[in-house]
Amino acid sequence: MKKVITLFGLAGSLTYFLLASSALGATNAGGCQLKGSASFSPGLTNTAQNFSYSFTGSLTNCQSSSGGPSSGTVFAGTNGLPLPSGNGSCVNSTTSGVTVVQWSDGTTTVVQYSTTGALAAVALQGTVIASVTSSTGTTYTTTRYAGDTALGALAFEPPEPTACAGAGVTTAGIEGIVRLGSS
Repeated sequence: MKKVITLFGLAGSLTYFLLASSALGATNAGGCQLKGSASFSPGLTNTAQNFSYSFTGSLTNCQSSSGGPSSGTVFAGTNGLPLPSGNGSCVNSTTSGVTVVQWSDGTTTVVQYSTTGALAAVALQGTVIASVTSSTGTTYTTTRYAGDTALGALAFEPPEPTACAGAGVTTAGIEGIVRLGSS
């Protein structure tokens, strides 16, 4: 239990650092709570390997200096989007991919991102890009927060952490704080 509390404390400290340092001087700033689920292939173990994943989740309690929507949905590696990929294990990892946010007011944000993970703490950074076209032919075009940067402090929450030492973690909860902003 002490390890879990320490990891969440680390994630909380990282969240504070990311939000405080990036909000200074920002002309547009906002943040949301993220909660979702990721599926990994192959499953993550304690041995580093290449892997891909998909993610779906929700953004809630969003606050924005530009008066943006208070919620939305987010997905990566689904709906024909390319699978995000990376290298690593349950202990540490790096990944990259493209995610789409569909806001509750009907607007869209497309983010190209990378993550760095250490145990349960995952740091995300990215840039809002103009668009992405899925393999099904659907083009998702940014209509909100164009040109902004994205930062996040997330927690990797496997349902059975001991799976890291065995067959591998194939699904895990992901939650934390994400922010979009521009200067």
